Amino acid sequence: MAYSRVNRPNILVVCGKNKKRSRTAEHIFKNDSRFSISSAGLSPKSERKISENDLNWADLILVMESDHRAKIREVYSYMDIPRIKVLDIPDDYEFMDKDLVEMLTDKVNEAFDSLKP
Repeated sequence: MAYSRVNRPNILVVCGKNKKRSRTAEHIFKNDSRFSISSAGLSPKSERKISENDLNWADLILVMESDHRAKIREVYSYMDIPRIKVLDIPDDYEFMDKDLVEMLTDKVNEAFDSLKP
């Protein structure tokens, strides 16, 4: 996929409740000029629950755990879902935790680089 400055890729970051991990990723990268980012959670108790619109918007979905990928594929099996990459970040961190920020920075940048042709 090739994207121009006008047509930046859309990255959706998903975790369980959209309170800590995915919200931190969105917060870190919200002003990044290379891509647009949004976050959502899978739980009905999520701050912002994932929707069909999110999946239609996304060019790449980043999930924290492989269970998250499986759940998205199961619940939205009738949709053409974009590529889902598992970041393997456990639910051990608070919002904006220093170690979480460092991990997300590395892994989101790596995922973005994988979009380049």
